[in-house]
Amino acid sequence: MTDKESNAVKLEVFDPPMCCSSGVCGPSVNPKLVQFSAALDWLHSQGVGVERFNPSHQYAVFAGNATVVSAINEGGLSCLPLILVNGSIVSRGEYPEKEALAAMAGLSHEVALFTKARNPQPA
Repeated sequence: MTDKESNAVKLEVFDPPMCCSSGVCGPSVNPKLVQFSAALDWLHSQGVGVERFNPSHQYAVFAGNATVVSAINEGGLSCLPLILVNGSIVSRGEYPEKEALAAMAGLSHEVALFTKARNPQPA
């Protein structure tokens, strides 16, 4: 995939209601959210357009997206987080790992593994 092609990819995350999307607020840190946020930052650094929405703060974005409204009407809030790539749902109800996100965005598995090897996550 060329840089120009990756720029055309738009990945949107529709989170469940929470105080923040970072995972570092509240009484305990959610490591899954911290890793997911880091993976989204990495995708952005690779040229992928990344947007993240929280219904507690951006209700109008949820209500204005027919795909999201339909998914919530069918599956309730348990379908969140919803991840859309170029307007189509590619994941629901979980926060995927970095490699899965890379594949969803059309980046090669090798790119994700190379970056992971260069920047290992703390255990």
